[in-house]
Amino acid sequence: METVESDRREKQIIGDSEIIDLLLIDVETNVERRAGKESAACSRNVLRKQRHWERQLAAKKCKRKEEKQRKKLSREHNAGSSTDDPRLSKRVWKAITKERLADAQRTGLKLCVDLSMTDRMSDKEISRLAGQLRRLYGSNKKATWPFHVFLTDLGEDSRLYRECIRMNDGFLNYMMDITEKGVLELFPPESVVYLTPDAEEALETVDPDKVYVLGGLVDESIQKKLSLSKASDLSVRTARLPIDEYMIKKDNVKNFHSKILAINQVFDILLTFFESGSWTKALQAWFPAGKGYVISAGGSPPRSAVAKTQHQNQ
Repeated sequence: METVESDRREKQIIGDSEIIDLLLIDVETNVERRAGKESAACSRNVLRKQRHWERQLAAKKCKRKEEKQRKKLSREHNAGSSTDDPRLSKRVWKAITKERLADAQRTGLKLCVDLSMTDRMSDKEISRLAGQLRRLYGSNKKATWPFHVFLTDLGEDSRLYRECIRMNDGFLNYMMDITEKGVLELFPPESVVYLTPDAEEALETVDPDKVYVLGGLVDESIQKKLSLSKASDLSVRTARLPIDEYMIKKDNVKNFHSKILAINQVFDILLTFFESGSWTKALQAWFPAGKGYVISAGGSPPRSAVAKTQHQNQ
């Protein structure tokens, strides 16, 4: 009897020992698995940090390369070289454009858009004017020698201001001076040249000491001589584009001929003349064909624009 009981206890002890061994094996396995997972997680973290560092390093190298390109092109631009290189990235072109516009705000030819007459305009005309201002700014951004542009008499509570914000993406970030002040609050009257199609004097050249003013007006009702009347009120010099001197009327079915241009069209003509020194080239490039005028055969000799070096030294 005692022997049987002894055997039973011995078997129980052996069974318990086997269970303990199995539990120890299971614990060791779990520890090994957990250690393996921690090691894998640690490896992934190291790999992620390494990849992040490599991306940062690559970005810094790319940025340094683009900065070198930008500085090189800026030097070429200041020397009068062409920089129309399609291989450059958008980021580089954006930096170049920003630098050119910043230079223009320091030394560029001053051009104002007089927006004091918008109370005469309908909502439809206001929308058209907002679109013209967008195109004007787009042309200035692309220019090799951009102008220092002012939008005068533009209050934040005006219809045009609200329409520009609604229609023109990034309007508040435009690199131009937007002010509620009038032209004569910013510049002395003797320096102002108001451009109007009704002026008697033709504009022969551009002078960096002058401030050129465009009447910000879209007039579908064709009210006569509004910009000329505004210039007269300001008692400033007036001038017109030399359309009569370089262009002639062309026969058309409607017998339509007009010298009235949108402000962005006048702006494009002035920009091209300033860069090329040729009224023929400027008018041929930007005067709308539908207005019923063409460059005269032979044309008048192109006028000389202000030398770029002289402009840069102002």
